[in-house]
Amino acid sequence: MADVPQDYEDEDEGLVAKGRAGDNAEPLSISEISQMLKRTVEDRFGFVRLRGELSGVKRAASGHLYCALKDDKAVIDGVMWRGSAERLPFRPEDGLEVVASGKLTTYPGRSKYQIVIDRMELAGEGALLALLEKTRARLAAEGLFDERRKRALPFLPRTIGVVTSPTGAVIRDILHRLADRFPTRVIVWPVLVQGQGAAEQVAAAVRGFSAMPEGHPDRPDLVIVARGGGSIEDLWSFNEEVVVRAIAECSIPTISAVGHETDTTLADYAADRRAPTPTAAAEMAVPVRAELAATLKDFGARKERAILRPVQLGRERLEARVQRLPRPEALLQPQAQRLDDLVGRLGNGLRERANRARERLQSDRARLNAPLLRARIERAQDRLSAVARLMISLDPDNVLQRGYVRVVGSGGTVTDKAVAAKEALLTLKFRDGDLAVTPSASASPPVRRKPAPQGTPPKQDDLFG
Repeated sequence: MADVPQDYEDEDEGLVAKGRAGDNAEPLSISEISQMLKRTVEDRFGFVRLRGELSGVKRAASGHLYCALKDDKAVIDGVMWRGSAERLPFRPEDGLEVVASGKLTTYPGRSKYQIVIDRMELAGEGALLALLEKTRARLAAEGLFDERRKRALPFLPRTIGVVTSPTGAVIRDILHRLADRFPTRVIVWPVLVQGQGAAEQVAAAVRGFSAMPEGHPDRPDLVIVARGGGSIEDLWSFNEEVVVRAIAECSIPTISAVGHETDTTLADYAADRRAPTPTAAAEMAVPVRAELAATLKDFGARKERAILRPVQLGRERLEARVQRLPRPEALLQPQAQRLDDLVGRLGNGLRERANRARERLQSDRARLNAPLLRARIERAQDRLSAVARLMISLDPDNVLQRGYVRVVGSGGTVTDKAVAAKEALLTLKFRDGDLAVTPSASASPPVRRKPAPQGTPPKQDDLFG
């Protein structure tokens, strides 16, 4: 307890404050004592390093970061101004144990003291691993690491985009391995792979490759995000959420080749394939040209064998059938024997037929005498004469001698008046010749004519009026 002047102890308390003899100190205002406390605290604790667990982390719209640091017995408020907060290499979250460096000050508006944090670091590798696990679980819950999102790598990319440092051994290892296996066009997007701003550059490079339109000459078919080995702190940029989201959203298949085989980052979970080393990433990216040429040659040989195999099988089957076929002479032997038999039978048959004919001729010779032949001829002549007389009697033109006329139309002899009326032209056949006439539409009664004078030839009347 501060010492109290003797005058204040001896004097009775009054209703109104009064000055004392020899007292030249006026009462202090609240603002004055607050400023005095502020200067005292800042002078005494101008630089401190505090270790504690983050609680109530909140980033204001202005970009300032507000939080509290606590242990099992005490709590102190903290504030980190925008400029310092933007340089943080990790995302502060509740429950993380950190070491905060800055100065203590007071906040007169609430009669509280707080620490203005200039720098914040994770309190050891254990805290870093805890942050890594929390971030991994949060992003996994969003589905960024789902195996169903993984895409197959192109078999033979024409262009490969590499996001890495242009001066490190990583890019040389990748280029050397690609040259050995299958020389391919490579586009390097140079970035920082460690330290302040590295995560933002890596994310921007991945998004830059992804944003190239289809058909762009520089758009890669495959993207490799690569970095050499290091501690978890060295590789931390590839655990940043901005990098993980950029890789997960990339429209081009990606390979993550960060660190050595035992190193694992969140970028490995987000990529389509994880390579244990940058050199292994180059091996995944392209096949071995010699092996590919050998495979193509083998495919060509297999195709040729597949094409020739049916021919070979057909030849084998044909040869097998040929061996089972009988010899041509064996096939012809029965036919030759039958031919010989028929030839023999034909000779015998001809001789027998000739003998029978000779016998029949000898038996008929008695009937072939002259009187018998003359009688047969006379009977044949009589039959022929009868047929001739019949033909003469049936000839329609014979009656023309007796004054008849035969009417012929387009279809032959006309016997009906109706048929004759339909003909355009008729032919009248007389004893001494033909006469063409035209039929009339109607017939008129015959008209008697005077007899023609002597010496005038008779005039032929129209048969149809």
